[in-house]
Amino acid sequence: MKFGNILRDLLEERDITQKKLANDLNIAPTTLGNYFRNDREPDFDTLKLLARYFNVSTDYLLDFRTGKTETHQEDEILRVFRSLLPEQKEIYLEQGKVFYKINNKVRPRNNP
Repeated sequence: MKFGNILRDLLEERDITQKKLANDLNIAPTTLGNYFRNDREPDFDTLKLLARYFNVSTDYLLDFRTGKTETHQEDEILRVFRSLLPEQKEIYLEQGKVFYKINNKVRPRNNP
């Protein structure tokens, strides 16, 4: 996934406008526009600033895999899970288990 798409997803998730982000981080709106269009990527300092603002890793912003996860979606699941309160984590896990059970009923395993 490209940097601008990841940044756009983070804005939408938090219901933040590009203008607010630009104001909050003191970044020129035109510069942010270039990021969102995937015309440019930020320098290291700006990348760290964005990571801190959204409480994500720079690896997440750059869609870099360390080998611990296979897809951006797995990274997203971990990021969301880690941001939850303990009781919310329990609910999140239970919902995942429901999907797992449904999938196993729809696609039964082949028994040897």
